Formats: sequence, C-alpha cells, structure tokens
Amino acid sequence: MAIPKYHRILLKFGGEALAGEGGYGINPVEAAGIAAKVKGVRDLGVEVALVIGGGNLWRGTEHNGMERATADYIGMIGTVMNALALQDALERVGIDTRTLTAIEMRAVAEPYIRRRAIRHMEKGRVIIFAGGTGNPFFTTDTAAALRAMEIDAEVVVKATKVDGVYDSDPKKNPDAKKFDHITHIEALNRGLKVMDSTALSLCMDNNLPILVLNLWQADDLNRAILGESVGTIIGN
Repeated sequence: MAIPKYHRILLKFGGEALAGEGGYGINPVEAAGIAAKVKGVRDLGVEVALVIGGGNLWRGTEHNGMERATADYIGMIGTVMNALALQDALERVGIDTRTLTAIEMRAVAEPYIRRRAIRHMEKGRVIIFAGGTGNPFFTTDTAAALRAMEIDAEVVVKATKVDGVYDSDPKKNPDAKKFDHITHIEALNRGLKVMDSTALSLCMDNNLPILVLNLWQADDLNRAILGESVGTIIGN
C-alpha cells in the first residue's frame, strides 16, 4: 500500500458542493458523492477534518440592507445544516463522524473544543467543523485556516471545480496560465481569489500550505494525498 504524503488534512469546500439543480439546497446524492471521496482518503489511513461553507443556503453579502453581522450569523447556521447532511452521508458509508460547531447547538452537534476535536481524530473519526469561527465578518475560508492550525493539520486542501490556481479565469481566458506552485504572498499580491486574504495571510504567517485541486476530477484527491503532482500548491 502506498504511503500518504500527508497524515492529517483539513478539506475545505463550498456549500455549493451539496447543492441541487440551480445551485441551492441540499442534494443527498451530492452529499453521498463527497462522502465516497472522503472515505477513499480515510482508507489510506489519513486523518480528515472538514469545513463546508453555506453558500447553497445563504449568502450574507448578497442580502442588501440586512445588518452584516446578522447575515453572517444566518450563514453560520447554514453551515451547521450542511454539516449534518454531510455527517449523515459519511455515516452511511461506514465512517464514524462528529460535527463540532462554534455556535452551540447541543441537541444536534458537539460544541467546538480543540482538544476534543484532536481526540476524535486520533480515534479515527472524521470531524466536521461547522459554524465558521463563531464570529461575524470572517469567512469559512478563514475558519478552515484557523481550525487547520489548531489541529496541527499538515495542509489545507481547498476543493474547487477548477484543477488548480490560474493567473486569470480559465473559463473566460483560454490562455490562462496554471501555477503548479505559488507562494502565499504572490497569491495575495496577484489578488487571486482562491481564498480570502485573511485566510491566506493566516496560512502564510504560520507556514501552512494550501493545496488547490478539483475535487470532482476522478482520483485527484487521492493522488494528491499520495504525493503526486496534482493541482496547485500555495506555500513557501
């Protein structure tokens, strides 16, 4: 059996990954597809934590006139809904899973406690971090970077529908150049939209690499975990 390059990862993807037609709502079929990919990584012996956004249910920045903090809290609650759907899908494929939320909802999920999260991973459980950071004005990208550092993850895997980071939108520019490797500061200076600037800065300051890949490309996630050249590495 191949030896993984990483032994503890944090996988971040947007809520749209769970969406049905039209980009909204929760589609159990999509959740099952993601669960299968996570199971493939777990079968390699890799410890996995997940952060999922809430864009399939709510986008606070698009609700003009609503107080930003209120809109952000609604979005955080949306991430808990997504986490519970994903937890159900993971347990259906035999993966012991725990949802930990920064906004306490004891009837449906455990409160986030760093040492508890690490202990769950040591016991072989997949953990899903929900509720963002628990604070408004911070995105789930920033939550992913923060939680990754708290649990000593070796890499943040940013799952997208593009096979890496480009210097411009490859869907609009056929001559867009893909980066195999780029530093955090270059990504910030170029204004690349792979993660928000707070998350990128946090990863840069703590020397945490980010691996950007296409989660929906067959076997790319497993190949990357095994050390193959897949996607784009953002790091020093």
